[in-house]
Formats: sequence, C-alpha cells, structure tokens
Amino acid sequence: MRIISKRPLREFWSFHPESKEPLESWYHKALHASAANFAELRQTFNSADYVDGFTIFDVGGNSYRLVAVIHYNTQRIYVRNVMTHAEYDRNHWRKQ
Repeated sequence: MRIISKRPLREFWSFHPESKEPLESWYHKALHASAANFAELRQTFNSADYVDGFTIFDVGGNSYRLVAVIHYNTQRIYVRNVMTHAEYDRNHWRKQ
C-alpha cells in the first residue's frame, strides 16, 4: 500500500524518540501490505480496529495509536494522527 504521508510519523517521533523504531516497523509492514478490505487488513495487522470511518492501529506493543483512513480501491493509507495511548483515550483525535 502507499502511505500518505510519513510526515506525521516523523513529527511524532521527534517528540517521542522511543516511538521511532515501532513506527518505522509499522511503516514498512504497511508499505508491503496489500488488502482489498478491512478483513484482509486484519490478517496483517490483527490488532487494527475500525472506528467511525477510521482504521486504528496499535503500534509499539499498544503504547501508541495511529489513526488512518484507508482507500482499499487505490491501496492508499492516509495517516491522520499518531498519538500515545493516553492521548488516544482522551478522544480529541475525533474532533480534528
């Protein structure tokens, strides 16, 4: 899949350097993934959830959350937000 864009990942790990390795790992795994729908995506990312039109990925052993919109027909992942688990629990990401 094509990931649009890597910038939110880089910005996040600039503030949370410990997140760089797990986010890079997610990026490469997603880059080489192919899925026609959410069910197929779950075969690669078994902890992914679908919430209100967004796909939520658990990254780094459930330490981080990555929110994305996926267009399966064009094989594109649009990264919307990257946050810590605590930030995700506050639900501010839904208002952005």
